[in-house]
Amino acid sequence: MSKAKHLRSLLRQDGVTIAPGAYDCITATLIAQTGFPAVYMTGAGTAASHGYPDYGLLTMSEMVENAARIAAAVDVPVVADADTGYGNELNVVRAVREFERSGVAAIHIEDQVFPKKCGHLDDKEIISFDDYIAKIRAAVDARRSLDFLIIARTDARAVVDFEEAIKRANAALAAGADMAFVEAPQTIDEVKTVPKLVGGPCLLNVVRGGKGPPIELSAAEAMGYKLAILPTLLFQGVIGCCEELLTELKTGIFPTPPRDLSLKEAFARFRAREWDSLRDRYRDVSNAVAKTGEA
Repeated sequence: MSKAKHLRSLLRQDGVTIAPGAYDCITATLIAQTGFPAVYMTGAGTAASHGYPDYGLLTMSEMVENAARIAAAVDVPVVADADTGYGNELNVVRAVREFERSGVAAIHIEDQVFPKKCGHLDDKEIISFDDYIAKIRAAVDARRSLDFLIIARTDARAVVDFEEAIKRANAALAAGADMAFVEAPQTIDEVKTVPKLVGGPCLLNVVRGGKGPPIELSAAEAMGYKLAILPTLLFQGVIGCCEELLTELKTGIFPTPPRDLSLKEAFARFRAREWDSLRDRYRDVSNAVAKTGEA
């Protein structure tokens, strides 16, 4: 089963699929090893890992390269942030093809102008309704496998109003998108209303300290959301953890990391035993001679 088909299977099940945000292979591997069924490649975290804020400063190629590394590092499906599609409909076509080739199972494309900003920051701009729907149609047509998911994100709630966001979400689904992503509903009532007014599966973006209200994942499940992403959980957590360790180090004390893993234990997280076994297999002379004799 392909990872895209696996993701579709997960989304057909009862309840909500939770995909914490990863920005590199370390965070993606830990998400998968902890038992989460999917990984979300966060655009904000990816930008930060390249030394930039989430202002649309990374190119499509940089985002796809990161997506490919993350997809190769884990066995679970990866949902990737594809920003605005990086231009007009033609750019969207290329972006879809490149992300699909990278091995991710799904992408989301939004209706902000390019370059975009984080959906939980102020002073965003969006493209026209017609231009947005044209991009979604292009994205749907560009995919090579029908299993590859196209998620339509709209930032219209912050720029226009809630009604415009719902209108765009439904129009995107009518244009062939597989899932709707209404970014940053501003009240609990709005969060509850999205799945009721949108005629298809809905994604919820859970951002601590963002524009939306705090919400428990169990509540999101009860509201009918099918996919919940947590893009900044590990990104913000790593900043805090690193700053604490470095601040203690400046006092002249070698700090103790939270889990205090040995190097062997740390490398084991990244399949060191599998690589050791692989090397042993090729260095086993008796095994190689036996196979040569069989040939």
